[in-house]
Amino acid sequence: QVRLVESGGGLVQPGGSLRLSCEVSARIFSIYNMAWYRQAPEKQRALVASISSKGIINYADSVKGRFTISRDNAKNTLYLQMNNLQPEDTAVYYCDNGFGQGQGTQVTVSS
Repeated sequence: QVRLVESGGGLVQPGGSLRLSCEVSARIFSIYNMAWYRQAPEKQRALVASISSKGIINYADSVKGRFTISRDNAKNTLYLQMNNLQPEDTAVYYCDNGFGQGQGTQVTVSS
């Protein structure tokens, strides 16, 4: 069974940065299309960014220019670099391999 474990969340002030990581326990990580989702309190889960097995990247309009998704297939790890964070980015962030997601990591942006 493939496990996804997110890390790197925390409390940051507006304008700050965080880097999320997601380690995937899969024999062949590179075949997965990966994505980051987030869910804010009382809101539906929303796609933040995705990166395909071929490296095709897409972002939600709300994070374009601020967030960068990347993957290291040699380390079975997905990343999300988040810059210029704003209070509306506060949410639990999940990585997803199309078959499941991890437990999530909390990101809180507040002064």
